Amino acid sequence: MGLLQSFSDEIAAVVQRVRPAVLHLRTLGRGRSGTGSGFLVGDAGLALTNHHVVHGALGVEAMFHDGRSVVVDVLGSDAATDVALLRVPGAAVPGLELADSNALRVGDFALAVGCPHGLSHSVTAGILSGLGRALPSPGGQSIEDMIQTDAPLNPGNSGGPLLDVQGRVVGIATAILPMAQGLCFAVPSATASVVMAELHRHGSVERGWLGVAVHGVELAPTIAHRLGLPSPRALAVAAVTPGSPAALAGVQPGDLLVSIEQRPIRGVGDLFAGLPRGAIGNPQQLRLLRHNEILKTSITPAPTPRAAA
Repeated sequence: MGLLQSFSDEIAAVVQRVRPAVLHLRTLGRGRSGTGSGFLVGDAGLALTNHHVVHGALGVEAMFHDGRSVVVDVLGSDAATDVALLRVPGAAVPGLELADSNALRVGDFALAVGCPHGLSHSVTAGILSGLGRALPSPGGQSIEDMIQTDAPLNPGNSGGPLLDVQGRVVGIATAILPMAQGLCFAVPSATASVVMAELHRHGSVERGWLGVAVHGVELAPTIAHRLGLPSPRALAVAAVTPGSPAALAGVQPGDLLVSIEQRPIRGVGDLFAGLPRGAIGNPQQLRLLRHNEILKTSITPAPTPRAAA
């Protein structure tokens, strides 16, 4: 059997396995309706989609791959990460597995499954074109640490899974840039995993706020090893809000955040996980890299201001 035929067979097998877990979502609102995608996760009838897909909807209906439709409950959503959690009654198929998006590489193969323009359970393929991107959200704030892919996405793909070659979810398809060719973006699975847990427990996300704008970067492994860093990936500080906890702690633009309370910071998901509700008002030890020197500082997360929520 030829190499291309073997590759084709493997991809087709992955698609056949994951498509039953992908949902076609229809939303009903005041005088309007919309469409999007979602996907089952785990075995408890839970599903993930985008915040912007279900925000403001009076009702959400999910259609399964076999044509069945059910009304779903929105358990919670988070505008800052564009992630929403649903409960789907009658989900009779296993959910998809969330992979560790912190292990992704530019050039990795990716599959997107969704319902563009209402065309249920369509599949596209491409590669990961970039990591650590920042993307403006409809609400005006920036969604950090996004995955960029050239797997074609269209309106209606939002909320669907971005998959690796093993059929594991590495991201949630969330946006395309108008008038751009091959510029599509997804929320990393590492971020979605942290947000999902918070939404499941509390119905909303409350995290400690530091007052930094960040984007993901990758260091040369030799430099990371020489500096004793737990990972070659970190978050670069692009801007610091005046008077914020980060400003009071001495964090500066250009610093690389490498750990908080000894938890490695490989992406925004790790930063969120290190800033749970209980961290608000309590000093946290932050390690950062500045001019090839590791610095330690104490930072006290604050409640998220309304404008930054």
